[in-house]
Formats: sequence, C-alpha cells, structure tokens
Amino acid sequence: MNAQELIATARALVAGDKGLLAMDESTPTCNKRFAKWGIPQTEEARRAYRELIATTPGLGESISGAILYDETIRQKKKDGTPFVKVLADAGIIPGIKVDTGAKDLAAHPGEKITEGLDGLRARLAEYFQMGARFAKWRAVIAVGDGIPSRGCIEANAQALARYAALCQEAGLVPVVEPEVLMDGDHTMERCREVTEEVLRTVFTQLYAQRVMLEGMILKPNMVLPGSTCPTQETVDAVADATVSCLLRAVPAAVPGIAFLSGGQSAELASARLNAMNVRFTSRLPWALAFSFARAIQQPALEIWRGQEANVSAAQQALNHRARCNRAARRGEYSVAIERNQRAKATGVHSDE
Repeated sequence: MNAQELIATARALVAGDKGLLAMDESTPTCNKRFAKWGIPQTEEARRAYRELIATTPGLGESISGAILYDETIRQKKKDGTPFVKVLADAGIIPGIKVDTGAKDLAAHPGEKITEGLDGLRARLAEYFQMGARFAKWRAVIAVGDGIPSRGCIEANAQALARYAALCQEAGLVPVVEPEVLMDGDHTMERCREVTEEVLRTVFTQLYAQRVMLEGMILKPNMVLPGSTCPTQETVDAVADATVSCLLRAVPAAVPGIAFLSGGQSAELASARLNAMNVRFTSRLPWALAFSFARAIQQPALEIWRGQEANVSAAQQALNHRARCNRAARRGEYSVAIERNQRAKATGVHSDE
C-alpha cells in the first residue's frame, strides 16, 4: 500500500467541482433498462452504450472518476482503444465495482447481505493492472417494520470494512457505499436515525480493519423520507437533515462524501446537493460531491434508444446532467442553470 498515492487519488476524486459517474450497472440491471426502451439486450449494445458515455466530449470537465463493471473494464471502442484508456485520456480516473451483489441474509427476512469477498484480493490485483485506481462496494439497508436489524447492519458494515482494507492493500481507493434505501413510507426522521446508526457502525468496523480514512471515499444516501411517505420534505430540510447526520457520524479525516442518487429524479438530486453546498460548504471538514448513475445517465439512455443516429444528442444530454451537478457542487445550481445548460446541450433556447 502506497499511502500517499491513495490519499492523492482520493482527493483527486472529490477535487474542485467534479464528481463521479457510476456506469457500473450489472449485466442484468443494464439489460432491464435496455428492455424498457426496446434496446437489444446484447453485449454489443452494452458496449456501444458504454462507448457513447466514455467518448462524450468534455465529460472530463465535470467528471473526476467513472465506476465501471467487470464487463465494461474489459471492453474497447470500435477502433480497439480500451475504455480505461479513453477515460484516462479524458482526465477521468477509472474505477471498478467489485461486489457480486446483494443476496438474502440468512435468518433475516426482508434484509440483504452483499457478497463478493471470496477471491477479492486476486480480482483487485487484476483490476489494478488493468488501470483501475479506485473501487466500489454497495451495501443495501432496507427500512421497514422491525428492520433494519443489528445483525444486518453489522454484517454489511464488516463486509464493507474488509473490502476497504483489501482495496487499500492493492493500491485502490475504496468507495464505501452503505445505502439506506428510500423504498417505503418511512419518515425523513426515521431515515436519519437509521443512516446515523449505519454510518457509526461502518466507521467502527473501518477502524477495526485499520482502513486509512484519508484514502477512502464515502458514498452514502441522502437523508430522505421514504418514496411513498405522505410528507415529502423541502430541498432545504433534506439538506439540513443530511448534513447534521453526517456531522455526527463521519470523521473529519475522510476527504470526501459522494452521494448516491438512489432513485431520486435527476433535477431533485442536483437541487438537494446544491442546497447542501450553499448552506454548509464553508463549515464542513469534507467535500460534498456526487456519484450518480441514473441521475446522470437516464436522459441520455432515453434519447439514444440503441440508435447510432441519436448518439450525439444523447451525449449532449449526458453532458448537460454532468454540468448541472458540477454547478450543484459550487452551490450555483438553479432552474435557470438547468435551462441554460439544457439550451447549450440542445441548441434550443427558451425565454420561459
């Protein structure tokens, strides 16, 4: 482990006003999204979509790192250039998702445990040789009647910590992702309670596994009411609840927090990140960034629909969302910015 290189990479991932692009959907998840828009569920279609993303002009101005999937890190452009090189040449640090998915947790109905520790050391060494410089592992915590249980929280926290230690040993910055799901009718206060408990447990395990906090990134959920909760809080209320929770649970040594979007709409995810940076940036020990997947990709996917003729328009939509989140990191995102960025991307201007 080269501590200084890990620290430098972690800082680079959250430097300035950039963030991460999560393009690490598993094959089944990617196929499911393709099916919705009538796109062929083939390896070539997935490769073409990844090429669309990786070759988007100017993407490196807003994106510091891209999280890839095992299939994607091995793929190339049509001209034979590996995606890892395409990203690196654009100033984007390549990363890799290394967990093998969430499975049912034995004796814990309704709860999941993320697997993938078996053979991880060898896989990390291979990914490092392929050019990856950071990795990601996602744990999912459901909120419901009687859950999450301590058993579920502790099992996932320990797995995250063991993964993180192995990453640092291999020279990869671990992105630690404990996601409290927004599915359900729970209140924002209930989400805050669960998120704080989860984060406290995760950092206890990270300490136990001797993970260097300066060389990692935290990828948490925002503190939100459940998606079917009757009371949907304001953007500022979400910002206040999220930051106050993080201040109580996340050590100052962590260089950055890159939020997941977790099913939020693209615009709402940007607005909530913006509110946090407007209200709190000057008083926080860590950078507040983004690590969005659907909240950046979805508009582009809807435009592309597997058609070569739509690639340029889809790339403009992708760049639009990346730039909006870049603005949110600066605390400069607004409806006007949203429209102006969209106008630049599409060439269509509106006075509305």
